[in-house]
Amino acid sequence: MPDRPQALMLYAAGFGTRMGALTASRPKPLIELAGRPLIDHALTLAEDAGMARTVVNTHYLAGQIEAHLDGRPGVQISHEGPEILDTGGGLRQALPLLGPGPVFTLNSDAAWTGPNPLQTLAAAWDPEVMDALLLLIPREQARGHAGQGDFALQPDGRVARGRGFVYTGAQILRPDGLATIPDRVFSLNLLWDSMLTDQRVFGVVHPGGWCDVGHPEGIAEAEAMLAEGRDV
Repeated sequence: MPDRPQALMLYAAGFGTRMGALTASRPKPLIELAGRPLIDHALTLAEDAGMARTVVNTHYLAGQIEAHLDGRPGVQISHEGPEILDTGGGLRQALPLLGPGPVFTLNSDAAWTGPNPLQTLAAAWDPEVMDALLLLIPREQARGHAGQGDFALQPDGRVARGRGFVYTGAQILRPDGLATIPDRVFSLNLLWDSMLTDQRVFGVVHPGGWCDVGHPEGIAEAEAMLAEGRDV
């Protein structure tokens, strides 16, 4: 499709407070999972999916992430300061680096098995009817994650706020509406709300495994999942 996104926003600016002492002197994306920093797992997904551009946002202990990524082909940095901009503000700041059109976004604190999540999204993306396509996983299959879920999935593929499916942090998003939001610091939930009203937010289910690695217990759970032999 001509409107297929070519760029990825990789979120790596957070404080990692749920990690406790593990992030006292290093940013969460550099915590190791199965012998590699979390951010390297995410970048491998981007490389395997053929991303033309990957933009990594930074804030907390930004210098460590920037040094780690120095010289990595196709990767650019969007540093946020003096305050952290949240998911919406961070994406809007990065748009000049990402380029025009829809973009992928991905969190750096998750582990995956099964098909490459970015390729799953690309295969399901339909720009004629979608402004956002969220990668979901059934609540009972979400590892390292508590709660009843974020969205309900309708028979036609549209989503609504509700229970049943967890948003994995991976999506394709048309960012045009960010320009209408007056706040500097804001969540992408504001943009989703507008798109949900227009019924242009869809979901696709990840057929593999997913684990939230945003807290210390998630590291062991993710490594156990990866050891099952289904790592991408």
